[in-house]
Amino acid sequence: MDDWFAIPIRAFVLAQEGMLVYVFAINTIYLFLMLLGYFVLRRDTGRLTRHERDALMRSYLVPAVSVLAPAYNEAATYRDSVRAMLKLRYPDHEVVVINDGSADDTLQVLIEEFHLYRSSRAPSGALATRPIKALYESRDPIRLVVIDKENGGKADSLNAGLNVARAPLVAAVDSDSLLEENALLYAVKPFLEDPVRTLASGGIIRVANGCTVEEGRIAQVNAPNTMLARLQAVEYLRAFLGGRVAFSFFNALLIISGAFGVFRREAVMAVGGFMTTTVGEDMEMVVRLHRFAREQRRDYRIVFVPDPVCWTEVPESMKSLHRQRNRWQRGTVETVRTHARMLLNPRYGVVGMFALPYFAMFEMIGPIVELSGYLLTLAGLMAGFISPAIAGLFFLVSIAYGIVLSTAAVVLAEMTHRRYPSVSDILVLFATAVIENFGFRQLMAIWRTQGLIDGLRNRKKGWGAMERRGFRPAGVQSNS
Repeated sequence: MDDWFAIPIRAFVLAQEGMLVYVFAINTIYLFLMLLGYFVLRRDTGRLTRHERDALMRSYLVPAVSVLAPAYNEAATYRDSVRAMLKLRYPDHEVVVINDGSADDTLQVLIEEFHLYRSSRAPSGALATRPIKALYESRDPIRLVVIDKENGGKADSLNAGLNVARAPLVAAVDSDSLLEENALLYAVKPFLEDPVRTLASGGIIRVANGCTVEEGRIAQVNAPNTMLARLQAVEYLRAFLGGRVAFSFFNALLIISGAFGVFRREAVMAVGGFMTTTVGEDMEMVVRLHRFAREQRRDYRIVFVPDPVCWTEVPESMKSLHRQRNRWQRGTVETVRTHARMLLNPRYGVVGMFALPYFAMFEMIGPIVELSGYLLTLAGLMAGFISPAIAGLFFLVSIAYGIVLSTAAVVLAEMTHRRYPSVSDILVLFATAVIENFGFRQLMAIWRTQGLIDGLRNRKKGWGAMERRGFRPAGVQSNS
């Protein structure tokens, strides 16, 4: 009889030990990527001097950019957002706003604010989109085009913008994003350095919650004034300055954030535009560009540039954050499933042999393994199946390692691209880097596991409603 009990107990212990190895492996890989990212950033920050920026502003060699800005029910905030995009410090850019069937007065606000009239401009691209009702341009001396179309979602709006855009480069920007004035110059820099090979570039996304905003610009940088937003600020630093710098170094970057990315229009059109059947159109597009270039045996680059900063508003309610993380996880599942033939396929180089398997093994199924590890460890400890030493080792590897990674991300940000002028803000972020490992990370694992299940089962579609508080204007104090 004892043998019958020994078998399941041994299986339980092996499963728990396997999860311990898994968690140790993922954290060790991530630490390696972060250390590599540090040395890459120290070697080449990519910063432009004032003289270089002024020279680029006068140069005829700088390619034109069409800034694509989908909008849905943005009547309350879009005046300043569009004005800020028009004022970006770049020698040749147009702003293409896509009104995606807004149910509010977004279109009327734009017509009145920018003196729009119905234009005879016709789309030059042939990507399939929801019907376009009208195109508008401004009577003022500004390069603004507004597309009024039936509702089809963000990817469909971007495709409509691609059809209308006239520049060789397009920048996809979220409606709740605030670009720093030199963001386009920095994001286009890889295209200037290597105009033949570069297909896309993306910048760093930072949390704007708590910052002071004036006329669509960050007037004063502050740490977020709510704990939920601070936790996300640390997450963003870890994701961008750790993983993305290293993946870009290997030319294996799989994600350019949908909040801000620059693409060669010709390449995006060649692969069929943004996919409208996924909620992760940003990641899917980048993976598809990798796949297309490698199948064509084309020498190419897809680059992460840490200097073009885009500030974005992150969710400040648990409900909205839950929806966002579920959507992100479903997007990862959909992308991996769509491009499954690339997994461990040497034809796709480091993307197929490392980057995509990493995302499948760790980013996609990682949450459920981590969550199972916590549950098995607690259950085994309570039942006496595993020793306190093994349980302690699991929590040490999971939580202590997590603290090291999060605090290292804050250090990396301050050593390479310091943005927070206040020492108190930096100390707050350090404290948050510790706190996030006691409850927040575990909650994210639960929500991402739900997203994994929803993605695998194709049970949930669409983005879900996102709530925004709006940016704090200059002179207005937060009550948080």
